[in-house]
Formats: sequence, C-alpha cells, structure tokens
Amino acid sequence: MSLKNKPLVAVSLLCFLLTAIPKSKAQEALDAYIQEGLKNNLVLQQKHVGLEKAMYSLKIASSYFQPSLDFNASFNHGEGGRAIALPVGDLLNPVYATLNELLQENDFPQIENVNQQFFPQNFVDAHVRASVPLYNRDLYYNHTIQQHEVALQEYEVKIYARELVKDIKTAYFRYLSAAEAVKIYESALSLVKKNVEVNEALLRNGRGLPASVLRAESELETVKAQLHDAQNIKKNARKYFNFLLNREQAMDIRADAEVRNRTDELIVKVDSAAVQARGEVEMLRTVDLINHTLINMKQNFWFPKLNAFADLGAQSENMDWTSRSPYLLVGLSVDIPLYQGRRNHYQIKQAELDLQTNRFNLDHTTQQLQLAVDIALNNLNTAYQNHLAAQKRMKSAESYFRLVERGYQEGTNSLIEFIDARNQLTSAQLHQSISTYKVLEAMAAYERESGTYPLPE
Repeated sequence: MSLKNKPLVAVSLLCFLLTAIPKSKAQEALDAYIQEGLKNNLVLQQKHVGLEKAMYSLKIASSYFQPSLDFNASFNHGEGGRAIALPVGDLLNPVYATLNELLQENDFPQIENVNQQFFPQNFVDAHVRASVPLYNRDLYYNHTIQQHEVALQEYEVKIYARELVKDIKTAYFRYLSAAEAVKIYESALSLVKKNVEVNEALLRNGRGLPASVLRAESELETVKAQLHDAQNIKKNARKYFNFLLNREQAMDIRADAEVRNRTDELIVKVDSAAVQARGEVEMLRTVDLINHTLINMKQNFWFPKLNAFADLGAQSENMDWTSRSPYLLVGLSVDIPLYQGRRNHYQIKQAELDLQTNRFNLDHTTQQLQLAVDIALNNLNTAYQNHLAAQKRMKSAESYFRLVERGYQEGTNSLIEFIDARNQLTSAQLHQSISTYKVLEAMAAYERESGTYPLPE
C-alpha cells in the first residue's frame, strides 16, 4: 500500500523534520567526495566499460544497414575427376583430309579428340563485391534490442552509483562519528588524569587514601584502552572511506563537525511514486520490451530477406590476362524460410514464458522496493526520535556531572560517585554523537531506497 493512501496522522508522524536550508560547507565537502567517488570508484568504472561495450554493440547493429565492400581472390587447380569427351578430331579430321586432297595441300592438320576436365586448371578469380540489404526485418529487430541493451547498462550504472552514494555517505558519517568518539575519550582522559593528580596531591598532604589513588589510576587505564579502541575504529573508517573513493587509504579526510547539524535541516518527502522511477524497475521494464521485440521477430520469421550485390573483377587461366578477363556481375538474392521443424514456434513459446516470468519479477520487485522505502522511512523516524532522546539524556548527564564534580571538590560526594557521573557523561556524549550520525545514515539509506539523490548526468 502506498504511503499516500495511509492516514494523514501517520504521514504527519513521518514528516518530522524541518524545511531544508542552504547547504553548509560540510555538506559541500561531502558532495565533493561523492563526485570524486563517482568518478574514481573502480567498480563503477567497470560498469561504465560495460555501458561502452553495449554502445559499440548498438553501432555494430547500425552498421548492418550500410553497404559493405569486400575483396576476394581465389586460385583453383585440379586434376582428375569427372571429364567430358568432345570428339572434335573424329568429326573434323575426315573433312580436313578431304580438303587437303582437293587442294593438294596440307593446310588442314589432323587434330586430337578433346577430353575436358570439370576442375579448373590454374584458374584465378579476383573481384570486389559490394552488397547491401534491401529488406531484412531481423536487422531492425536486432537494432531495437541493442538500443534496449544500452538502456539496461545505463540503469545498471545508475543503480550502482546510487548504492555507492549511500556507501560514501555512510562511511563519511561513521568516520565523523569515530572522530568525535576519539575527542570525547580524549576529554575524558584529560579529566581522569586531573582526578589522578588531585588524589595524589591529597595523599601527599595526608588528606587522601591510597585506595582512592589506585581507583583513579585504574579508571585512567580504562579510559586509555577505550581511547585506543576509538582511534583504531577511526583509522579503519578512514581506510574504508578512501577505499570507496579509490584513494590512498592513509589520506586525510576533511571532517567538519557542522555536518551533524543537518539533522535539523532535513525534510522527508513522502512520495509513493518514487519507487516507480527506481533503476531496478526500469531495468525490468526494459527486459519486458526486449522480450516483446524477440516475440515479434520470431512471429515474423517468414518475412523474406532481400539483398543486392555487384562483383567487379577479372578471371584467367594460366595467368593469361586478356581484354576479356575483366567482368561485372550483379544480382539479387531472396531468402524465404518455408519450414524449419516448428523451431520458431517453440522459440516464440520460450519468449512468451520469459515475458511472463519477467512480469512476475516486476511485480515482486516493485513490492519489495516499496517495502524497502517504508522501512527506510520508519528507520529514519526512529533514528530521529532516538537522537532527540539522546540530546535530553546528554543535557541531564552534563547537569548531574557538574553537581557531582562540585560536591566532590567540596568533599560532599565520594570518588565512586564522581567516577560514576563521569562515566554517565561520557556514555551520554557518545550516545548523542552516535545517534546524530545514525540519523544521517538513515537519511542516506532513505535517499537510496527512494532514489531521490540527484545523480549527475
């Protein structure tokens, strides 16, 4: 069921963000990275190679409509085999003898009978042939199919490009989230170090306990380990992001924390027609057109194929070139299939079944994509609500920590309470940071599923 048919209350719950304002510099930086990824990503380059091959296949199909010019030369020599006997000697020798007797001269010699072989001997034929198709419906069908094949490759490129955009955005947001986590742990580390120094000073002045120093030092090592893990996550996130852009994995990433403010600048547009424009749907529709074309081609198999040709060349025996050696030969050829064992009938049935299967795939895929859009939108709604809750939690944790810290300095709160308040603050800061970027990741997923991100032409 499309979102437009849902109750107005549900739609209003989904449209929960404010109207967008002009892009920040961080968003411009992200768009620059996306353009770089669309240009340099290796898998996308492979997809473009496939598109180029499809375009050349279309050009090849177009070339069959043009005249072709070919040169052919052959040399033939045979001995033996069938032959025809011509008794020219038996027919003419008596006549020649009579003439010689009447003229009393020997002007007419005796000749032998001729035994002419069918095989040519030392025969050379060289010619240039020009041919052109005058009528051939298969050429038109093949050209149409190749046009659809180009469209299929274009949709495949766009499908992967949208997936790549989502991956780049997600990787960028996860890198920023990891970078913020490092800063949070660094801040916590500074605070814990200060706490260790305070407890050591109290111990030296006789006002503290060794247990408090040991507890503070233990907390310091815990935060150091957490910081190390966060730094490792940041390094891996940077490598994966650069991998998507086909760059050196150690290259720095322009990280601007202002991008997190986009959570309050987005607007979700509920559009049930978005699925109809998805590349996956368009691909299946194009396959449907290809199957229709194949059916039409097989149904019209009995249409004649008419071609014209002209040969311009020369022939000779024993390399004896004379004025009669050059020749010109023109002709027409017609090919009409009469009976082929019902082969085309079976091929039509196959194409019809392929068409039926593709129709099922189209309906199933459309439903799947609509479901994916609905789920992505619900996930975005949930992520945003979690983000709002995380903001409130962080404010409460900040206020609680300030109170406990002041009480700890004044001696009214214990070290355990101080450490617990600090852990709550760090956890709230991390949760708030993660929830912020989860909203942005959910928005990237929604853009992918709905196909709303504008790809470059």
